[in-house]
Amino acid sequence: MVIKRILFYFVFQSTFKMTTKYTSKQQIDEIRNLMERSSRFISLSGLSGISAGIVALAGALFSFFYLELDVRYFDIDRYFNDKLYRIFPAKYYILLLDAAIILILALAFTIFFTTRKAQRKGLKVWTHATRLMLYNLSVPLLAGGIFCIILLYYNLIFLVAPATLIFYGLALLNASKYTLPEIQWLGISEILLGLIASVWVGYGLIFWTIGFGLLHILYGTIMYYRYESKRV
Repeated sequence: MVIKRILFYFVFQSTFKMTTKYTSKQQIDEIRNLMERSSRFISLSGLSGISAGIVALAGALFSFFYLELDVRYFDIDRYFNDKLYRIFPAKYYILLLDAAIILILALAFTIFFTTRKAQRKGLKVWTHATRLMLYNLSVPLLAGGIFCIILLYYNLIFLVAPATLIFYGLALLNASKYTLPEIQWLGISEILLGLIASVWVGYGLIFWTIGFGLLHILYGTIMYYRYESKRV
């Protein structure tokens, strides 16, 4: 009888320790999860990336037809030899309007899909992490926008496409620590694409289409299937 009690005691103690250890690990995991949620903007939807990419493709297609598929505007030698800088400013307004429409629609889709995802998960959209992400995103974007205006002022149109890709990639990389990890790789991809586009300037608009169109669709699809499709 005494031996049975002793065995029961040891079994109870070992079971209690295992349960306590498991409970402690579970609590630590929950705390880590809560800390990550509070420090990262996790409501970003993959559908917003897909929709932004589709809008960018549509805008780029318009630009191709508007320029009559003429890559001379993005070729350094032919740009200056054909003195295209004398006639290109007349096209600025239409192309800038095209870019503005792309930006507005992309932002609208991002806000819509992100807000919808947050509501489904019961999360707040406007948090401290959101403010940090937007701040780190906006500084390189603002610097890049001003730099591109300077390029346009000096008629260096062939560098605008590479510059937008590079600064946009830097903005994503800078903000990636406050949101989903895929944003970091998207930023690196945009930077590399921009550097390549700065060498092959005759294909600037094509690289821009790949960066803002196809890459957005690719990474948006990855994010959607990784974080959203299994939870619908």
